[in-house]
Amino acid sequence: MELKIVDLVSADFLSADGGIPFWKRVLDAVAIVLALPVIVPVMLLISLYIKLVSRGPVFFCQERIGYYGQPFKIFKFRTMHVNAPTNGHEKHLKELMNSSRPMTKLDAKGDARLIRGGGVLRATGLDELPQLINVLRGEMSIVGPRPCTAYEYEQYSAWHSRRLEALPGLTGLWQVSGKNKLSFEQMIQLDIHYAENSSIWLDLNIMLRTFPVLLSQLREVVTRRLAALRKADVDPGKLEEVVVPLRAHADRFTRWSVRTRKNKKCQTRLILESSDVDTGVRT
Repeated sequence: MELKIVDLVSADFLSADGGIPFWKRVLDAVAIVLALPVIVPVMLLISLYIKLVSRGPVFFCQERIGYYGQPFKIFKFRTMHVNAPTNGHEKHLKELMNSSRPMTKLDAKGDARLIRGGGVLRATGLDELPQLINVLRGEMSIVGPRPCTAYEYEQYSAWHSRRLEALPGLTGLWQVSGKNKLSFEQMIQLDIHYAENSSIWLDLNIMLRTFPVLLSQLREVVTRRLAALRKADVDPGKLEEVVVPLRAHADRFTRWSVRTRKNKKCQTRLILESSDVDTGVRT
């Protein structure tokens, strides 16, 4: 695959030997080791759940484009039925790339391709836990731009490709700054901003901001499901007995971050409005 980028990697992101900075690899390793006692049981339970509710493999592998335009195989928990069609996703992605619409997921209002519980796994980011394997292999980092698909990469202009100057990650500045409420171009701006200003403190900040964002996404999914049940004339009373405590728990974890998130939204808006990133000639 031909690389579309000239002088891609900024000097600030590279270490002295021209590779990924040492602090980033150390931070990834330490974070994974500390989280292992929680991650391993959770991954085992999710694997068992997927085998119980759906026939097929536990993991889903797909080619993605990573650091410096290099392709690699990404690992995820399978949340869709085997051989689910993808042409609808490609069409949806193309429309988002050529418009200023928020990057709403195709499955935001339900998707028949999802297995039972797949929406919850995707909303909480639990489906992406196997990507820690990619992190250990050096193909990804915990923090960085999301790795794009080969189809998406083919549509990139030279400016879009500048987001690849950072090692792709499980979470990133875009994810904690609005994610699906932002447009494709805003995502590109935030990814480039991260690549040009990457530091250990920025990575730690993004990691801490990720947890309340994930809880907020889970709450949105639960709210949508309850609303759908009401529209279908199904009594949600019994379900609410289970769901309400979960929503209250999410509220407790996210309430402390409300003020910080407001400040970060202002900071994100400032980045987008005053970005000095040279967009060059769009193709």
